[in-house]
Amino acid sequence: MSLPRFLQLSTLTTFPASLLNRDDSGLAKRLPFGPCTRTRVSSQCLKRHWRLADDPFALRKAMDGMECAVRSRRIFLERIEKPLQEEGLDRAAVEKASDELQKWLYGGKDSSGDGRVRSEVVVLGEPEIRFLREKLRERIALAPPQPDKWWKDQREELTALTWGAGVDAAMFGRFVSGEAEARVSAAVHVAHAFTVHAEASETDYFTATDDLQELGSGHINAAELASGIFYCYVVIDVPQLVSNLCGLPAADWLQADREAPAAVVRNFTRLLCTVSPGAKLGSTAPYARAWLVLAEAGESQPRTLADAFLTPVPAQGDMRLAAAQALAKTLENYDKMYGQETDRYLACLPQVGDIPVPGAQRLSLPDVAETLARRVREGA
Repeated sequence: MSLPRFLQLSTLTTFPASLLNRDDSGLAKRLPFGPCTRTRVSSQCLKRHWRLADDPFALRKAMDGMECAVRSRRIFLERIEKPLQEEGLDRAAVEKASDELQKWLYGGKDSSGDGRVRSEVVVLGEPEIRFLREKLRERIALAPPQPDKWWKDQREELTALTWGAGVDAAMFGRFVSGEAEARVSAAVHVAHAFTVHAEASETDYFTATDDLQELGSGHINAAELASGIFYCYVVIDVPQLVSNLCGLPAADWLQADREAPAAVVRNFTRLLCTVSPGAKLGSTAPYARAWLVLAEAGESQPRTLADAFLTPVPAQGDMRLAAAQALAKTLENYDKMYGQETDRYLACLPQVGDIPVPGAQRLSLPDVAETLARRVREGA
């Protein structure tokens, strides 16, 4: 087996009576697909929960020293300027140097009109924050006659930081206006999850009683609740992940020490199957785990298996079994047309374990995660 360029992960997960992701009106997000509308969970929602997961397999725990990024419009104010001022450095000098730094990083693009707060959310990794804070301290102490040139001279050190942008930015990307070299291309591509069947929802009417009032209630409201089996699809661009984490061109990924990317793939595979998105945690407890995960490793252009559910799974009988059969049948049909292009690993609950998934090696989820990590690290 060779080193795979792409890893594809497809999961099926059941969520009862939940409101996983709300739109601007407070209703469950939706998606028209096939002959009906489905309940949807946005990719942004999924990525945020994976990024912030406080879990034994959290992204920052993949290897010692890994850290996640900080996302904030106040990042320069709170994480760079204030600590220096608390050390006793002159506030005006700190703010002037910070303005120079931000102009160098972002090409002067900032129109917040709100003092020290930027107009757009800034994404910086903890190593970058520490580096920039130290450079600001140096800049104030040295007061070079050509500050623009001095800042440009720091570029090589900044770009050479190990895991500088944070492991989550290395996975999901970072856009920076004004400084193209600071942008990070996403190595993990996440589709919006959707139900394999037509949307199923109801309006939950609820009241909050007033303990000191004999009649009536203190609050009356309604919220939408939905349930369903969700299909989620993720692609990992292995060369890009290696490039982002190891700090070398993607074309040279085969020459890199791939221990860090392998560790990230292992942890992310576990998070994908075990960390649930969700609003209304206190009233719906929307904690569920994938009951089927299909992992594929290969060289060819990835392809989703969403087509398996273009015709919705009927809301009758064993819907999990029907969804697993639809997934396996679609995979079989693709193989008939294109040939088997990927190595496959399947983990699923015993209730659907007998479904014939073509070419899939059946493993436990921990073994799937470790196998994918080994493929990234060693190939075979």
